[in-house]
Formats: sequence, structure tokens, C-alpha cells
Amino acid sequence: MPHPDELIDVHTHVVPESFPRYLGRHADAPWPSMAPAHACHAHVMISGKVYRTVSQQCWSCQVRLADMDRQGVRRQVLSPMPELLSYWMEPEDGAAMCRYLNEAIAGMVAEAPARFVGLGAVPMQDVTLAIEMLQELRPRHSLVGVEIGSNVNDVPIGEARFRPFFEAAAALDLAVFVHALRPAGMDRLVGPANLEQVLAFPGEVGLAGASLLTGGTMAAVPNLRIALSHGGGSLAALLPRLRHGWRKLKPVRDVLPADPAEEARRLYVDDLVYDAPTLARLIEVFGAERVLAGTDYPFVIMDDDPAGSVDELAAVAVLDPALRTLLRSGNARRWLGEEPSGPATSETEARG
Repeated sequence: MPHPDELIDVHTHVVPESFPRYLGRHADAPWPSMAPAHACHAHVMISGKVYRTVSQQCWSCQVRLADMDRQGVRRQVLSPMPELLSYWMEPEDGAAMCRYLNEAIAGMVAEAPARFVGLGAVPMQDVTLAIEMLQELRPRHSLVGVEIGSNVNDVPIGEARFRPFFEAAAALDLAVFVHALRPAGMDRLVGPANLEQVLAFPGEVGLAGASLLTGGTMAAVPNLRIALSHGGGSLAALLPRLRHGWRKLKPVRDVLPADPAEEARRLYVDDLVYDAPTLARLIEVFGAERVLAGTDYPFVIMDDDPAGSVDELAAVAVLDPALRTLLRSGNARRWLGEEPSGPATSETEARG
């Protein structure tokens, strides 16, 4: 039986220590490689330029496990660094990269199966190929889900062309994790490049979540277990406007057969919002059974005290033992498919 105090971090990223040599047929393919940096770090090189300098935390299970023990994290859900999803490659190249990532993550899970759970990657630029690779994740790699970007080469994930992918993920009982990728609005930011993660990611994830509602994905695939990173971004703030539009505007009502605020309560979101009142708002909007602990480990923007972030909720809301367990691990186990997804209890609904 899982311990009620265990914490499952659903939002962590992996970069392999090395990449295989490119063996495709496209001379200009943006295939990544690793180059030495300072001690315990390496440069991720893409198209001859440094994309990001990362530490051994990205690939070393030993270092991760020590950090997890320090943070009070019992288990991590491993997923690729989003830029490695490679949607901009030709489909065969993207598939080769995704297979390598899946093998790398599966290898890390195998090193400490009691501490790690893995999400894979698939080439979303070719939906048919992506569905074929979804079918490999569990039997071939022992992965329990898939990470996808918030858009696929600027196409929102709520577009109808991706519906078969989400139907397949649900049919295969796989969890889906949506992460911001090459966000919209970068041309409107004033300041350092890091503002992409700070300011552009939330807007991007919010629009991705909204597209799942307005595109009909959530209504059409009711058993889809899908989680939005970064607290669902701006979606909590957008929902009152979307709900008002649904009530007042016939074109909006035509594409939304049900109240979008109620449909949104079938989404999961992580709690990576760095603020107790904002976390309380997530619980109010999405429901107490839909909020997951997540840190963005091991990147600089990560929440280094995920257990403390949950406990700080007590300063602004009622944090009883049952809710604390849901936020720390119970919701994650249900999203991962380790526990059945049933209707929320009346007590939980009252909290949300």
C-alpha cells in the first residue's frame, strides 16, 4: 500500500548523457548532440548552436535519487526535455529521436523502478506514426504515458487532426502530459531570454488547454487522462471568459456542447505556480482531485520544495489530511493509471 505521505513529482525532465550519430538522409536535420561544458555539465547542441547547458541531474539516476531524498520526493515521473520532442524534423527522423528518448527513459526507470515512472515521446508531426509508436510505449519500454508539446509546429493540439491520437492514448490507458513548447507571444516579451519560461509558457499552456475544450477533444474522449503543466498556465483565468462567451455567443455555444468550466474539471494540472493562493485557485477551478505535485526538476526554474508548496496551502485554505494526500500522491496515482478513476466524492467536490 502506498504511504499517505509519499510525494510523486509528475513534472521532471530527462536529457540523455549522449545522443547517437545522425543516420538519416536529411543533411540539415536539427539532430541534437552533446558537447562538454564545465564540471558535471554538458551543452545540448542543436544545429551547431548551444540550446541549453544542462547538469548531470538530467541523466544520472544516482544524482536524481539523492536530490529526491533531499526534497522529500518518493517518486519522479520522467519525461523528455520538451525541445527534444523534435516535431520540426522529418517524421522518420522524429521517430528515430523519440525511440532513442524512450529507450533512455526506460533505462533510467529500470535502474530504480520503485522511484521512477516514465513518459515517452512520439512524432506528433505524423499522427499515424505517432499512434503506431504509442502502441510500443508500454509493451516495449514499460512506459505509462507520453509527453506532448502544447502545439505541433504551431498547430494547436485541440485541432481535429489530433483527435485519433488522443483516442488511441485513452484506449491504450496511457497518461498524457502537455508541456509548453516554442510558445506563442515571444515577440511581445521585453527582457532576457529566460522570460520564455517565466511569462510565455503560462500563456501557451493556457491556450493549449482551451483548444482541447473548444476543439471538442475533452467532450469526445471522456476517458482521456491528460495533465497540463505549469498549473494549466492561464487557463484558470480564461475559463470565466470562455464560460461567459458560451452563454452569450451562439458560435461559441455551437462548438461547446457543455459548460466549458465543467468540462475543464476533467483535466489534470500540476501545481507548479509558486504561490499558495494561486494553488488554492487551481483547486477551486479544476477540483481537489485534479491537481498534481510537479517541480520542473532539474531546471533552474524548478520548485525545490514541492512538499513545502503543498503544506503552504494551509495558510490560505483548509488543508486536511485527505486533501494533502490527494495533492501529494493520490491524484498522481490516478492520473498514472495506478488507481481507478472514479467520480469525486461529495467531500472532495465541496473543496473544489
